[in-house]
Amino acid sequence: MNTLTLQTVLADIERLPVLPEVVQDLLDYLQGDKVDVGGVAARIARDPALAAKLLRVANSSFYGLQGHVATIPDALVVLGLRAVRTLVTGAAVTSHLQNLGLAGNDQHDFWQHSAGTALCARALAREVDASPENAYTAGLLHDIGRLILAGRFPGEYRRVTGYRALHDCHMIDAEQEVLGFDHAQVGAALAARWKFPAEIAKAIAGHHAPMEQPADSLTGLIHVADVMAHVLEFPGGEDALVPQLSSDAWSRLNLGWGEFKRLLGEVDAQRDEAGRVLN
Repeated sequence: MNTLTLQTVLADIERLPVLPEVVQDLLDYLQGDKVDVGGVAARIARDPALAAKLLRVANSSFYGLQGHVATIPDALVVLGLRAVRTLVTGAAVTSHLQNLGLAGNDQHDFWQHSAGTALCARALAREVDASPENAYTAGLLHDIGRLILAGRFPGEYRRVTGYRALHDCHMIDAEQEVLGFDHAQVGAALAARWKFPAEIAKAIAGHHAPMEQPADSLTGLIHVADVMAHVLEFPGGEDALVPQLSSDAWSRLNLGWGEFKRLLGEVDAQRDEAGRVLN
């Protein structure tokens, strides 16, 4: 009989540290009405690791300016302020939760799959005229509840992984069977705790059941991006089964299979970018 409840997990999330003050200040500033490059640059400069990552990304092949960006203001011009918010969010979450109980290959596979889903979500968003920044962030965080469960409640979660292996089912089905709740609910609670946009929290909560969300929501896009990341074999840890593609989520994107194959190729060419999430 399961003794872990969703209420227990949610209470534990409330005890997790909030994002670092420097990062939270920057995110709050980027959401304001009066944002300028100087203000963003000054805040980024307070975190040398974040500043270094910004420069590394701005000089990546994705932006086509390898080795030409030497200062934070130049990086902001290359990336754009909205993309900087995405990068800051991703860097903050990965550094904050990177050592949360998962070891070795499990942690590597988790973040590689998360980063792969983020790249797929960004590509889809550009194709369907959605926000690439929100799509990337939601893709990066879509399974964050699994990290919370495995890291904070390892004994209980081993029962979930054992059930999944025995029954050869999807992890979310094993979670519901063993725990009575799932990582999507936990991830949405964490997103709310850290004050991410409501659209992102809803996408995390519903990415395994996109048909329950409105047609114009981000949820279906993240669902399709998750499937894409599995198809492209971005590691997913022990849950190697490809999620079943929702026909509703697919049809709402209004994409043809030719376009889908092209996007798969584009993301595959960006595979090296996924490795930068942990660096």
